[in-house]
Amino acid sequence: MPVNPVHTDNAPAAIGAYSQATLAEGFLFTSGQLGLVPATGALAEGVEAQARQAFANLEAICAAAGTTLGNTVKMTIFLADINEFAVVNKVMTEVMSKPYPARSCFAVAALPKAARVEIEAVVTMP
Repeated sequence: MPVNPVHTDNAPAAIGAYSQATLAEGFLFTSGQLGLVPATGALAEGVEAQARQAFANLEAICAAAGTTLGNTVKMTIFLADINEFAVVNKVMTEVMSKPYPARSCFAVAALPKAARVEIEAVVTMP
């Protein structure tokens, strides 16, 4: 089974030993996206802005692979503070449409770069 990396300059470059996403067996598997602004590498200010930017980064990766975030079948969200769940959930309802993908959400001890939210997705290819 071939696994092909996906890269776009319209999303933040990897900050470790990983690809922005990989394509395999008709699915796009994204790495977790923080709310980093691709042009500057800076983290957006606050959890809502970080969530919006993380979704924008995911959409850019999807576009580079030839799909859209609307084809997401599974999403995982990591939060630095579970009390920010409602804010991130609201952003998701604004940037995605029904039917929503399956989703898990976890509170974690910390995220890279002191981010508030990280989002990863499994997306079908058209």
